[in-house]
Amino acid sequence: MSLDKIIDVAKWQVLQDSIAAVTKMAIITVDYKGIPVTSHSGPCSFCQFIRSQPNLQKYCYKCDSRGGLEAVRINAPYIYLCHCDIIDIAVPIMIEDRYMGAIMAGEVCLPKDEKDIDLEKILISPSKEIFKTEEVREMYNRIPTLSYAKIKQIASMLFHLSNYIIEEAVNKNLILEMYGEMLNRNHVYNHEGMIRQHSFDQMQQVKKVISDARTSAYVKTTGGNKGALCKNPVLRPAFAYIYDNKGKSVTQKDMAELCHISTSHFSRMFAKEVGENFSGFLSRLKVQWSKQLLEETDLPITQISEELGFSETGYFIKIFKKYENITPAIYRKYYLETKGK
Repeated sequence: MSLDKIIDVAKWQVLQDSIAAVTKMAIITVDYKGIPVTSHSGPCSFCQFIRSQPNLQKYCYKCDSRGGLEAVRINAPYIYLCHCDIIDIAVPIMIEDRYMGAIMAGEVCLPKDEKDIDLEKILISPSKEIFKTEEVREMYNRIPTLSYAKIKQIASMLFHLSNYIIEEAVNKNLILEMYGEMLNRNHVYNHEGMIRQHSFDQMQQVKKVISDARTSAYVKTTGGNKGALCKNPVLRPAFAYIYDNKGKSVTQKDMAELCHISTSHFSRMFAKEVGENFSGFLSRLKVQWSKQLLEETDLPITQISEELGFSETGYFIKIFKKYENITPAIYRKYYLETKGK
C-alpha cells in the first residue's frame, strides 16, 4: 500500500488548504520516504526562501526526516524547533502499525512571552549565513505567531483527523477488494486470509457491508420502488430503513424513534397500514428474502440466518417453518430438484 493509493489526494489537498488558512500554519503531506504527496499549503515566505537555497535546503529536509521518525517512535504528534528556531509539527500516519507517511505542519513562532518554553531543536545550522540580509530578517519577522497551547491543539486535531480519514479510506479500499474477490469466486468468498491482516473491528464492519451488498444483490423488492410499499408518509422512513438494512435486527421501538412517534402510536399506524403487527410483518418479510437466497445462492443456512439479522440459526429455522411448513434445508432441496427437472 502507498499513501497516494489509500487517500483521495485531490480531496485531501482541498481540506489541507482550508486547515492551513484557518490555523495560519503551513502544511504538507509526505509519504514514508519523505516525498510530498500534496502541494505545500500556506508556506511562509521565509521558509520558501530557505528551501530554495541549495546550501540550506538540506537542513530543512533533515529536520523533516528526523521529526517524522520521532513522531513514529512516540506514535503521536511531535512538536520541535527546526534549524531556524521555527516551530514545526510532525503528525505520523500509521496503518496497522506501519508508518505510511506524515503530515508536516508549522512554520510558526511562539509569542515573546512564551519564548522560555523548552522545545527540542533537532538540528543546528549556520544561522549567521541565514540572516545575513535585511530582506531575510524582515521575512523572518513576518512569520505567524501562535501560543503553545494553540499549537498543541492543532497538532492533536491533525492527528485525530488523519487517523479518521485513513481508517475510513482503508475500510473503503478493503470493502472494494473483498467485494471484488467475492465476485471473482462466483459469490463464494473465503476471507480467512484477509482476517489475519486486519483488526477484528475493521473486519466486522467490512463483513457487514459485504453482507448487505450480497443480500441486496439477490433479494428483489416487491413492486421495485420501496416508497410505493407504504402510503403513509409518517411510516416511510421505517420501511426504507427495513429494506435498506436487511441484515440488521430491527425493533419496533427503533422504528418508532426513526419516525419520531411513540411506540404505541407506531404500532397502531403500522398495523393499519399493512394489516398485521410489526413483528409478524418483519418475520414474514425476512422469510421471503431467505427463500430468494436459498434459491439463488449456495450460502449455508447459518450464513443466511446471520445475513438477515437473526440472532440464532435455530430461531430462523423455527420462523421459516412457521410460515412455510418446512425447514429451509428441505425448501432448498425441493427447489433444486424441481428446477432440475
